[in-house]
Amino acid sequence: MNRAANAAAAVITAALLASCSTVTSTPKAAPSGQAAPAPAPSKAAADATSAFAVISAAVPSAKLGGTITAENDPNHLLGRPHQYTSKITFTDGRIPADQTDGNKPGDAELGGSVEMFPNAADAKARHDYIQSVTKGIPALTEYDYLHGATLVRVSRLLTPAQAADYEKAAAKLP
Repeated sequence: MNRAANAAAAVITAALLASCSTVTSTPKAAPSGQAAPAPAPSKAAADATSAFAVISAAVPSAKLGGTITAENDPNHLLGRPHQYTSKITFTDGRIPADQTDGNKPGDAELGGSVEMFPNAADAKARHDYIQSVTKGIPALTEYDYLHGATLVRVSRLLTPAQAADYEKAAAKLP
């Protein structure tokens, strides 16, 4: 893929993923006179940084890229209702540098990200949204591994076998 196509794909990805802030889930109504049950808390790592510590221990080529804050979140989702409560980006040294021309630090194509959610239902909603947006657009595809309230997003530039290392690592999350 040439640089122009990579740049176009990056712009499209950013625009599509930024729009995911409109994804919400509607709570089910409780029977008359009863309070709606709270979502069951999921057992998960405390935050994206601690989840990444587990992942990087299992995938040595993964290196912390950066921590997303409300001020630098390109998707403007951090802390919003039903969105991630913490997020980090990472790089993977197995991705050839010549395949990442035009990417900037923090781009998922350089490795990926870990997103933590208040509960598993919100993480699944984000996972399903990303899959629906990227379906059928090869330049936007990525590997996504859902484990409870944690979503591990991995660059499409890794081979399926390399990406599977992240799937195995995500399975080790608390």
